[in-house]
Amino acid sequence: MGLVVNRRLPKPGLNDVLEQLEIGPIPPLRRIGVCAGGPVDETRGFVLHSSDWKSEGSLSVTGGVTLTASLDVLKDIAEGSGPEDALLAMGHASWGTGQLEEEIFRHDAWLLAPPSREIVFGQDYGAKWRQALAAIDIDPVRLTGQTGHA
Repeated sequence: MGLVVNRRLPKPGLNDVLEQLEIGPIPPLRRIGVCAGGPVDETRGFVLHSSDWKSEGSLSVTGGVTLTASLDVLKDIAEGSGPEDALLAMGHASWGTGQLEEEIFRHDAWLLAPPSREIVFGQDYGAKWRQALAAIDIDPVRLTGQTGHA
């Protein structure tokens, strides 16, 4: 399972989601970004957040980043508390067993970059892909749509 973090979702907005889930106050005391998390189950939300907040259903993703799908985290955010950093992803991406590894290692379909707070939680969604490429010293102008093996 994976989440896209660089595609801001204009609709529904955070207020719309909270209103539909009957979570108040509206407007919330804190705002977080809402992004298109992927093409699978786009009506389901996942909160990707800093690890300074956890609930029973939270899943540690990596050092400092946690995933929560329960409403508790949205309730705390709406009330002005909750994790320091957070974003709400609507939907997700998924792969079958071994599929992602094959895409990465056999087909060169993915570039891997280390996560950073700005890439994961930053509000400049358009810059995230450039920041990820810069983290692995790749100039996007030099990318091509063709792959090969030397």
